[in-house]
Amino acid sequence: MQPFATHQVTNQVGPLEDYSLFDTDPALKQAVARAGAPAAELAEHGAWLGRAQTLAAAVDANRHSPLLQAYDPAGHRIDHVAFHPAWALLMSGAMKRGLHCRSWAQPGPAAHLTRAAGFFLQGQVEAGTLCPVTMTHAAIPLLMREPAGAIDYARDWLPRLLARGFDGADAPLGAKQSALLGMGLTEKQGGSDLRAITTQARPQGRPGRGQPYWLVGHKWFLSVPQADAHLVLARGDEGISCFFMPRWIPGGPRNAVRLRRLKDKLGNRSNASAEVEFEDAWAVLLGEPGKGMALLLEMAATTRLDCVLGSAALLRQGLVQAMHHAQQRQAFGRALVDQPIMRAVLADLALESEAAMLLGLRLAQAMDGGERLLLRVATPAAKLWVCKRAIAALGEAMEALGGNGYVEEGPLARLYREAPVNSIWEGSGNVMALDVLRALAREPQALEVLRQELALARGLDARYDQALAAWLALAARPEEGQGRDLAGGLARLMQAALMLRHAPQPLGQAFAATRLAAAGLHGENLPAPAIAAILARAWPAIC
Repeated sequence: MQPFATHQVTNQVGPLEDYSLFDTDPALKQAVARAGAPAAELAEHGAWLGRAQTLAAAVDANRHSPLLQAYDPAGHRIDHVAFHPAWALLMSGAMKRGLHCRSWAQPGPAAHLTRAAGFFLQGQVEAGTLCPVTMTHAAIPLLMREPAGAIDYARDWLPRLLARGFDGADAPLGAKQSALLGMGLTEKQGGSDLRAITTQARPQGRPGRGQPYWLVGHKWFLSVPQADAHLVLARGDEGISCFFMPRWIPGGPRNAVRLRRLKDKLGNRSNASAEVEFEDAWAVLLGEPGKGMALLLEMAATTRLDCVLGSAALLRQGLVQAMHHAQQRQAFGRALVDQPIMRAVLADLALESEAAMLLGLRLAQAMDGGERLLLRVATPAAKLWVCKRAIAALGEAMEALGGNGYVEEGPLARLYREAPVNSIWEGSGNVMALDVLRALAREPQALEVLRQELALARGLDARYDQALAAWLALAARPEEGQGRDLAGGLARLMQAALMLRHAPQPLGQAFAATRLAAAGLHGENLPAPAIAAILARAWPAIC
């Protein structure tokens, strides 16, 4: 009997693998070149990330989420988080390239921008690894300026935080080659209202900076619960302070940080987040007593920027996957990429992606240049806008793949689930809008800094000039109910200015047409030559 052969597989698009994320991104390469950043190490990183082995590890790390092992076989409390081996491979790649420490270990004219570009590349392949990288990167400068106290930060912690290698062992600091940091802020009764925290801190002896305390309380979300130490907010006699809480008490036993459960999250499944309780946990007061909120606001400029970069990374990968699919998939007698409506959709995604990347790198450049006032206002505005836009854009990219985009065998479903966390983490959209209003009210000179930044593109496009004038009028007398308009408008203007100044002219003009003059245009009315230029820049394989 002849075997059945019901069909042959045709017109199916294979996975995109064994390619360089850096070499296939002309806009990123040009941005790196303009800043004078070292392209060679980014090219090496991009090639490693595009390998089939690395891409498969990203799938495995998300398919096999971390597990909580509260006790060892003998019944000892260990509060251990166990990860799939793929996690170690991905973390090793990120830490080898210094995404957790490069800005501080190798300071220079483009240190933050170089690190941001690498972070952007890493986030396209696996977003869960970005959380421990971000937390550690944001905390290192706080520890660098801390005087020696109950823990000798300079002698013991900093060399391991600045080390280029991943050591996932759950062991005291002295037994480790490298270390990572996490953060514990949010409590169940407060959420974003950190002033509502109830975790209590009492000194073990003399109170004050660098002195040991006992902490009793809980955290509804503890980022990176497996980290070697956490920065934690708690309330003491002086008010709300920031505390450095190691996983192991120096010279003593495991700290009394009890992991009650790991969060079952929509996305970001390779990365652990936990609900915890502190049962007289040992910690050292970091910074000035009662100034914990100010310390965390300082960190926010770094962590919120990483939210922008993380969303820009998801946007880029969603675009690349859609372009790869459209180039090879046939429908109605021709390739999808040759269908006019599909070309318009892809062009719209490409504009969104490049503008998000340019804005993220501009903010990283501002960190290199110490542009504090620009960062104070523009970072929350960018976080609000880019992180929200990524959610809708990834839905559009998924739709470009049809049913294949919706199933778990491909990357789009994972990318789509990842997108909302950047909009929520480190402050939701409304919190960002209020932060922009607060910054403009408290530091009125920031508006002049923004005016000078945005003036660099004045005269390049009439639609930009008109939108700029309207936004400046709004910013002169902002009201709380207009916070989202103010923040989103600033982010779009900064993106438009960067596109007009640095992208090829058809792209800058297309961005102004679709984001400033006619919101929601989605590229349909762009001229065919402009669409062709946009697509060729977004994915060089398209001709």
